[in-house]
Amino acid sequence: MFTPQGPSLRELAVQALSSVEHGYDLLAGTFDATPFRTSDRLLDAVAETLESLGPFGSGLDVCCGTGAGLGVLRSVCADRITGVDFSTGMLARARDAHPDADLVRADALALPFAPAFDLAVSFGAFGHFLPAAQRALFAQVHTALRPGGTFAFPLPAPPPVGSRLYWALWGFDAAMRVRNALWRPPFVMYYRTFRLADVRTRLEEAGFEVTLVPIESLGRREDGSPRCRLVVARKA
Repeated sequence: MFTPQGPSLRELAVQALSSVEHGYDLLAGTFDATPFRTSDRLLDAVAETLESLGPFGSGLDVCCGTGAGLGVLRSVCADRITGVDFSTGMLARARDAHPDADLVRADALALPFAPAFDLAVSFGAFGHFLPAAQRALFAQVHTALRPGGTFAFPLPAPPPVGSRLYWALWGFDAAMRVRNALWRPPFVMYYRTFRLADVRTRLEEAGFEVTLVPIESLGRREDGSPRCRLVVARKA
């Protein structure tokens, strides 16, 4: 499925019928060969944009998975970098790729950190958090940051209404809702529950001051708007 090194259709089906944690444990060995891994192009663009907002000391990758975002932190942080995830399998892959990073197994909704970080990032994980859980997640990240610390993550522009991608995402979310209504344990993964206006409000409720920075290297749409923005939330 996707590439010869990626998971088979059967393996994806087994993952989709598992819990989120166990599903990622099963997928860990082949995850980087799937389209679900954040692309190097996006990671490099975020790192380039963050360089102009630094310097940063210590960094935290929230829901780090196999560690793709740890490379971003290493490029912009002068001090220690830490990844946190609740999947043992994904953390094992991250440890192989980034032996210099501190890796912690924990639920992102109960981060075991005092205010210790200057920068927190996250890539591709927000679909696993329903709106109510997003509030708790942002509050946890806020607590883990030092005063003046930054929480930054890319947020692509939504696809045009009626486009092929629009209907693909709508269909995926609909199928996932049906799956979760009929099968336990639930597998929370939705693409249309992370809208910019709502996200900004929830970040501000958690105590962040929010600005949006266009990621220029990813280009602009026909109407002149950026294809992707970096959400920059600072702890006052």
